[in-house]
Amino acid sequence: MSSLSTSGSRGYTVFGLSVAALVVVLDQLTKWWILDVVMQPYPRVIEVTPFFNLVLAWNTGVSFGTFGSSHAWMPYVLAAVAFAIVVALLLWLRQADRRYLALALGMVIGGAIGNVIDRFLYGAVADFLDFHIGGWHFWAFNVADSGISVGVALLVLDGLFAGREKS
Repeated sequence: MSSLSTSGSRGYTVFGLSVAALVVVLDQLTKWWILDVVMQPYPRVIEVTPFFNLVLAWNTGVSFGTFGSSHAWMPYVLAAVAFAIVVALLLWLRQADRRYLALALGMVIGGAIGNVIDRFLYGAVADFLDFHIGGWHFWAFNVADSGISVGVALLVLDGLFAGREKS
């Protein structure tokens, strides 16, 4: 029985890592597209729909610009924190016993790695998705941020309802 659970757990780990890789690839491809194709010349606002624009915003902080700083070492501090979180999530992923949990962890891991790549390449994270209602704009974000947000929401749902499934 232990070999069955080990192979199942290993399968969930591989699945979660595959999801993480997919998020990183999609994130970096969309950022390349925005930076090198769409936003030339910079700066531009491209109205896609009455409630959605493509923009280019550089986030030197974390969520919603929190801890934003112009210090040269700040991208490395934030990258180190993200790396520590990724390591902890990878350890959690190795213990995943459900595909849903592996999906959620993979999304968060991939998103964190995608944004860390930006910090090393540019010193900030490239955000470009701008949703708005009237004059109120939600914070600009990217595919990595979407992976993190959806992954965290799935983890919360898993935490709320996984106990019912197991019992």
